[in-house]
Amino acid sequence: MPEDLEAVRKRVEELREEIRKHDYHYYVLNQPLIPDSEYDKLFRELEELERRYPELVTPDSPTQRVGAPPAEEFRPVRHALPMLSLANCFSEEEFLEWDRRVRRLLGGEAPQYVCEPKLDGVSVELVYQDGVFTVGSTRGDGYVGEDVTRNLRTIKQIPLKLLPINGKLPRLLEVRGEVYMEKEDFKELNRRREAEGEPPFANPRNAAAGSLRQLDPSITASRPLKAFFYAQGRVEGLEIKSQAQLLETLSRLGLPVNPRWKLCSTPEEAIEFYHQLLEAREELPYEADGVVVKVNDFGQREVLGEVSRAPRWAVAFKFPAQEAVTRVRDIVVQVGRTGALTPVALLEPVEVSGVTVSRATLHNEDEVKRKDVRIGDWVVVRRAGEVIPEVVRPLPERRTGQEREFRMPTKCPVCGGPVVRPAGEVAHRCENLSCPARIKESIRHFASRRAADIQGLGEKLVDQLVEKGLVRKISDLYRLRLEDLVALERMAEKSAQNLLRELERSKGMSLARLIYALGIRYVGEHIAEVLAERFSSLDELARASFDELVEIPEIGPRIAQSIVDFFSSAENRQLIRELKEVGIDPRGGAAVAQEAPLAGKTFVFTGRLASLTREEARRLVEERGGKVASSVSRKVDYLVVGEDPGSKLDRARALGIKELSEREFLELVGRS
Repeated sequence: MPEDLEAVRKRVEELREEIRKHDYHYYVLNQPLIPDSEYDKLFRELEELERRYPELVTPDSPTQRVGAPPAEEFRPVRHALPMLSLANCFSEEEFLEWDRRVRRLLGGEAPQYVCEPKLDGVSVELVYQDGVFTVGSTRGDGYVGEDVTRNLRTIKQIPLKLLPINGKLPRLLEVRGEVYMEKEDFKELNRRREAEGEPPFANPRNAAAGSLRQLDPSITASRPLKAFFYAQGRVEGLEIKSQAQLLETLSRLGLPVNPRWKLCSTPEEAIEFYHQLLEAREELPYEADGVVVKVNDFGQREVLGEVSRAPRWAVAFKFPAQEAVTRVRDIVVQVGRTGALTPVALLEPVEVSGVTVSRATLHNEDEVKRKDVRIGDWVVVRRAGEVIPEVVRPLPERRTGQEREFRMPTKCPVCGGPVVRPAGEVAHRCENLSCPARIKESIRHFASRRAADIQGLGEKLVDQLVEKGLVRKISDLYRLRLEDLVALERMAEKSAQNLLRELERSKGMSLARLIYALGIRYVGEHIAEVLAERFSSLDELARASFDELVEIPEIGPRIAQSIVDFFSSAENRQLIRELKEVGIDPRGGAAVAQEAPLAGKTFVFTGRLASLTREEARRLVEERGGKVASSVSRKVDYLVVGEDPGSKLDRARALGIKELSEREFLELVGRS
């Protein structure tokens, strides 16, 4: 080998090791060591050397995460050791019975347990030979899975080569874990899909599974997938004797491990962990449907063994169900603010996650047909967090023959106007701009929590205001008088005064909130924030051309055209003028940077606040030019810590984010 080629080979290996180190600190530890620009320089140098010397390219190189041509199919992969499923328990009594059974089989020994969040993701197995990632597969039926190696390579949290421990790498490591999608990433992915006219994913697990099973790895690479690892198959060259040691070892090897695990000495400690996680469930960045409790000691696991296809040494302690079975009494059509007709299932009331559900969305006619949901069907209904309940699937085996298929009406059920389905769209629409249903939904959207946040302007009050002719468009809200309101049903003078105060306060909303509140088609909260950063006022946005808009990152042709169409309407231009007349004309972009005290600052809240609701705290930040994020990242400036904080506090401390007490936060926003 020529001497210069040997020098190039050495430099290539140096670059790969350096990049792997920075990938680990950036994607796994969330603690970057160098600026992105420095990382990009290292990566470009490696790419250039591999381009000039293709014989030096290896499968474990950081440059090989994406780029393989699409596969025609996934080949089967047999797991050397079966990937077993877990037995479930649904109450403290069932868990304690499982604990007693474990102790009995261990001859009275008291085991320690490791408790971990049970992620609602896609189970996978990765095989590393001499530290190099060689094969990755799905769980499949537990014995044979699908080869998704190329797609797993695109997930930047997954190391293509392990980090050595004391200078050594395991000869063989079969590691098992979960590929998942964080809730905020899932929402953003769906926002983009809807903006591009594509159907949204039903939930984060479906999104992760669909992304992992793409024949084209570049599609997988474009999706925000992440992974946690927590189990092993065969291992050679490492001695691991317990679950706690396994998790610590995997982390040292560079594999991402969920930091929210706990070693418990008693079953009571495990139950306490369960309740803590259940309480923090909605704050978790990912979907979790329970706690996995495992016997810590591997020697004790050998004694316990397995039964059927489940180990005796582990159990899934499940959270209360977010799904339930009920019957569809009818399917009606709801008319939205854009005129979109949405089929809604009227259900026999059923409790889901502690809430009685009697209505669930069916999205659109195509979705009704795809799922084959019929009037009279027994169906599975799902509710997660604040998400609107939806029908997951019917149970055709319970049909009697009396069920009826749904048909989309040809006339608007509210105003009787024509219903059309524009070419290339999934939604049917009422084209009557004066349709009372559209007006009501526009006002409800404008007043909603994420928009103008006008508390007290509920659904029934909006109905009265529109039906009595007091409000025909959004700007009419700000012309309401006390005597108008007290004349309405169930509206006392004090309630009327409170609503007028709320309307006055809402005039100070941020530009991003106002853009979102206007209900421009395809413009959600995130896109509204992007536009508010780019433009200094609503007038400036209204003057923007299609070409100017599509030059903005994240604004595609469909969104740009929708914005241009909205402001081209004489009715909408008149609405903007009237909003300015009543005092609503917020500043954005550079204007906010000069005027707002919290401009450019991002806040996250954790725990209970004593003097504010979360929405009130969000409003205080946004009215002063700041932003509120739902999860901790390197971009966050402040973590506001209330009572009983969750895991966000640990993550923020690991990243060195400044902490504020509630009192310090109020002082910062001038409310002390």
